[in-house]
Amino acid sequence: MCGIVGYIGDGQAVPIILESLKMLEYRGYDSAGVTIFNGSLETYKIAGRIKNLEDIIPENVNGSTGIGHTRWATHGKPETRNAHPHISSNVSVVHNGIIENYMQLKERLTGLGYEFKSDTDTEVIAHLLHFNMNCNGKKYLLDGLTETIKELEGSYAIAALCAEEPGILAFARKDSPLVIGIGNGSNYAASDVTAFLKHTKEVIYINDNEIGLLKPDSIDIFDLDGNSISRDTETIEWTLEAAEKAGYEHFMLKEIHEQPTSIQNTFAGKLSELEGTVTLDELYLERDEIKRLKRVTIIACGTSWNAGILGKYLFEKLAGLHTDVETASEFRYSNPVLCGEELTIAITQSGETADTLAAVRSSSSYGCRSIAITNVVGSTITRESDSVLYTRSGPEIGVAATKTFTAQLVALYMLAIHLGRIRGVVSANEAKDLIVGMKRLPGQIQKILNKKEMIKECAAQFADKRDCFFIGRYLNYPVALEGALKLKEISYIHAEGYAAGELKHGPLALITDETPVVAIATRGHTYEKILSNIKEVKARNATVIAVADDDDTEIDKYVDIVLRVPSSHELLAPVLSSVVLQLLSYYTALAKDCSIDKPRNLAKSVTVE
Repeated sequence: MCGIVGYIGDGQAVPIILESLKMLEYRGYDSAGVTIFNGSLETYKIAGRIKNLEDIIPENVNGSTGIGHTRWATHGKPETRNAHPHISSNVSVVHNGIIENYMQLKERLTGLGYEFKSDTDTEVIAHLLHFNMNCNGKKYLLDGLTETIKELEGSYAIAALCAEEPGILAFARKDSPLVIGIGNGSNYAASDVTAFLKHTKEVIYINDNEIGLLKPDSIDIFDLDGNSISRDTETIEWTLEAAEKAGYEHFMLKEIHEQPTSIQNTFAGKLSELEGTVTLDELYLERDEIKRLKRVTIIACGTSWNAGILGKYLFEKLAGLHTDVETASEFRYSNPVLCGEELTIAITQSGETADTLAAVRSSSSYGCRSIAITNVVGSTITRESDSVLYTRSGPEIGVAATKTFTAQLVALYMLAIHLGRIRGVVSANEAKDLIVGMKRLPGQIQKILNKKEMIKECAAQFADKRDCFFIGRYLNYPVALEGALKLKEISYIHAEGYAAGELKHGPLALITDETPVVAIATRGHTYEKILSNIKEVKARNATVIAVADDDDTEIDKYVDIVLRVPSSHELLAPVLSSVVLQLLSYYTALAKDCSIDKPRNLAKSVTVE
């Protein structure tokens, strides 16, 4: 959500910043802008795409220092006047986050004579920074920004320039991601490493309540009391090529096809089918602590929440642990009843989801141990949690999560088996069966991908529908939720996922011959029940598409179309079904000519509440 870029060095800032902003397009945005020091601060911004911004920047704008921004509207409509950067005389600011006390600050600054030209909360930062630098004795940019952020309530990642300090780029961070890239004779600031990965893989992650300065040859970081902070650099392991399309029409399709590899990477070196064990050395939980656990609370949003629902079934069956799944945005306000003998599991693809971070902090205040499941090394969640289980999927650019979702499922399987073996709930033989099945998943997914043309044909038949239902039971219920989410995200078809047994409690009223129903009907102990639910919707003239096992010949008697998955262990089938539904959603959106990688109104990383 939004993207910040800052550059200072010996190159031309305009092409570097524009290129970096394009690398952040996947985060979601509705306007873009830059400020370049070209003897003075020159600012260009416009609603719409970065191409629009390129068209309004004169060719003669030279300068080796600049900041840029892609905005996703929170305060104020997506209009040019609300685009960043925001200016106050000799100061320019870009900001990600939400300033909660901006109205009080705006009233105060208006009373001091400052004129506001936008509807954003960010403009108060620019005017407040100018005031703090100029109205109580002349101050340098760092001192002015330090005073400014002490007055801000809410979340922020900030990059700022001052015309009177042309060789400096200032930054600050609280509850919104910010990372520094270390180049050769140049330095970078950004919301995400993809922004500058073409130029450097050496990075420093900025923590909450830290502030600093970039110069072409130095990086200085301070706490809010002015104490210098020393921070080791980290090296990004993946390449820029991993974040490019590699010949696929869309990032989403590329990432669907990367799932055999991402799943393999997630469990590599951790599974032993000979011993029936999962080795998770990265978990800082003693065996006695695991045995004493009374409950698990899973905290997540969106797709990660759907993964958490499956995790609930796994932890209860395999580890004998009562498990609750909480929407992160509600958890922190719900007065949760927690005790010290609980485990909190936070699932977040980006590691920067604001609601999930806040929920983990709330949970930690009760003394709960925490594990983060995330895809991004060095993200904020990795520093907020006691332990981290990485999914190692590589960069995911498409807004609709695909490979990170199935990798999250694999991480949950591993964690459930690990806890279950220690707690004596799962036998070695039961664990061996699951582990053997997990190791087969990459090859089984590849078989699905090899038959994607049938899924494409199915999607073309239903792309003109207005509504669609997804139904499933037990482990297939979260698959139904995720399938519906994917379809609505990228095709804009109204789609709902239901526990199939709930059809009689209201949803059947909406079933007509114009409402296709996707039934996840892989074999398991609820198979006969889902067949009954399929008969219910067929009795209302619905067209039914079933996702079923390769060797299931019974299902053909009751449905219109069958999309096949390789037969697998009952607990593992949701991974395979999810891949089918990802492809179904993708090809439906393709048939409708939708913006698949950048669906309207959505952002990849939701870094504000």
